[in-house]
Amino acid sequence: MIRNKRIFITGGTGFVGKSLMTHCPQLKENDIVVLSRHPEKRIKELPLFGSNKRLHFIRGDVRNFEFPNGDFDYILHGATTSGKIIPENEMISVVVDGTRRILDFAMKNRNLTNLLYISSGGVYGDDYGVPINEDFACKPVTIYGKSKLEAESLCKDSCIPFSIARCFAFVGEYLPLDKHFAIGNFIRDCLYDLPIVIKGDGTPLRTYLFSADLAQWLWTLMISGVHGRAYNVGSAYEVSIKRLAEIVRNLAGSHNPIKILSSPSGNPPHRYVPDVSRVKEELYLETEFTLEEAIRRTMDHHERRIRAGSQERKRNV
Repeated sequence: MIRNKRIFITGGTGFVGKSLMTHCPQLKENDIVVLSRHPEKRIKELPLFGSNKRLHFIRGDVRNFEFPNGDFDYILHGATTSGKIIPENEMISVVVDGTRRILDFAMKNRNLTNLLYISSGGVYGDDYGVPINEDFACKPVTIYGKSKLEAESLCKDSCIPFSIARCFAFVGEYLPLDKHFAIGNFIRDCLYDLPIVIKGDGTPLRTYLFSADLAQWLWTLMISGVHGRAYNVGSAYEVSIKRLAEIVRNLAGSHNPIKILSSPSGNPPHRYVPDVSRVKEELYLETEFTLEEAIRRTMDHHERRIRAGSQERKRNV
């Protein structure tokens, strides 16, 4: 790993950023500057943000922030909008214009070793029936996927040393339970004793990498990723959405009914599955946590959060 380096991070206060901060063994051995629109709010959300004397925040929007002073050795650009429902033009602006601004900033850093751009498996599109490797043609169908691919192109057209992490699906302590993430919704339903609702037919295949593995992989890619190379980041263990709901329910020890809203179509199941051979063979990265252990740890975190919130409300009554 690295010591006494300066690292600039965007997107440092979302799921990926919080996972990076929580699961970085050398967080206090490097000077890290995080761009955030609401630093005080984020420090309150995660106390370790405020307890680390080598971790600093600057306020700003990724599209027009004021460049911090001094040179940085690494940049991790993860600012995105995947967890939010916003107008399409705003999404494009955050992803594409934000990347332009980061590349302008990177140009001013004479000591820059690498810029890791956090992209998405959405750049591949959705018509592949097999695990997707990095050499597959990119045919994005969503605005988010198209924006991410355009941002990748901006990196490739620059003269900046960069690597790309194409992220798939994850689970971990900071996964929101009230957004459009199936695994988060299932955990929420079990914790609040609600019916588990599957909006489709339950057959799509997904994979989920735990936040601690995600953090280790991204730090390694930032430090050791080959310049100009894209790497898939995700788990190789496939599970259907229906089976995922059953696993969550079993681990919760509950008996919530599982309601599947659509009948099976008879078509082959949709697969959103990465081939992670490249990152394993070139950078020797492995998955440490099983899906069951990842879900258990995520559920335990949210149970403690809910319990703490309940106790706080009682004290305020």
